[in-house]
Amino acid sequence: MEFKHKPVMLTECIEGLKIKKDGIYVDGTLGGAGHSKEILKKLENTGLLIGIDRDKEALESAKHNLAEFKNVKYIYGNHDDIDYILEQLEIEKVDGILLDLGVSSYQLDERNRGFSYLGENDLDMRMDKNQILTAKDVLNNYEENNLANIIYEYGEEKFSRQIAKNVCIYRKNKKIETTKELVDIIDKSIPGFAKKDGHPAKRTFQAIRIEVNNEIKPLQDTVKKCINKLKSGGRLCIITFHSLEDRAVKNAYIEATGKCTCPNDLPYCVCGAKKLGKIINKKPIIASDEEQQENSRSRSAKLRIFEKE
Repeated sequence: MEFKHKPVMLTECIEGLKIKKDGIYVDGTLGGAGHSKEILKKLENTGLLIGIDRDKEALESAKHNLAEFKNVKYIYGNHDDIDYILEQLEIEKVDGILLDLGVSSYQLDERNRGFSYLGENDLDMRMDKNQILTAKDVLNNYEENNLANIIYEYGEEKFSRQIAKNVCIYRKNKKIETTKELVDIIDKSIPGFAKKDGHPAKRTFQAIRIEVNNEIKPLQDTVKKCINKLKSGGRLCIITFHSLEDRAVKNAYIEATGKCTCPNDLPYCVCGAKKLGKIINKKPIIASDEEQQENSRSRSAKLRIFEKE
């Protein structure tokens, strides 16, 4: 499958990485390889790109899109395990790491994966098809209160209680199996006046996807692992699309600058704060007005950059 969409904040990411021609770079969320293609264009044959994705179909698509490049290693795995992955490759440190979090444009284009609220497809939403938990499992088995909390926290959906209630009413008579069934339940749960801000199912689909793929909980530790794997002067660029993702990245960056996190009433530091580098942009970089017009996915995107000392 060809890559249909221009990657989010492509220029800003490439500039943020400060690519060296002979450097080693990691794209921890390879997807359709849009960002990786631009990185590879700036590398000479002595340089190396390591592309990681937990979606085997995305990896195959990336191999096709990057066929002209020979200096690529494709890794089926999760960026949360970046330290282990690099250890297996016998690579101690790298010059730059890019993480473009959330669902990829490739996955949204593949409607049968169940990530999109458009059409009628199986409720799957797994980024890694080898994992057991699916969106269908979450919607049919989670207790109402737990479901409501997930939709509220991960989707920032004001009508989460009503959606969860209606999901539980529906599944008493029939198992929820398709994206259209879920969209219809959500549509009936949200009052008309609240349907002006985009598709009414967008926030709930995001929440279920985040739960299925455990996208938030390991993130702060993953950022720390990435920073530890950078060479001196190496850059980490992370694009987030959700406030919880952005907060986790921001907090991990602040901690890595050596800022003490101890309570104010303690007479001395016990948290072991250690300076590992500096934050390049104090405020997150957002997509240009032009890009936001061309690519709706970029509207919620935030880019934060860290440089290793």
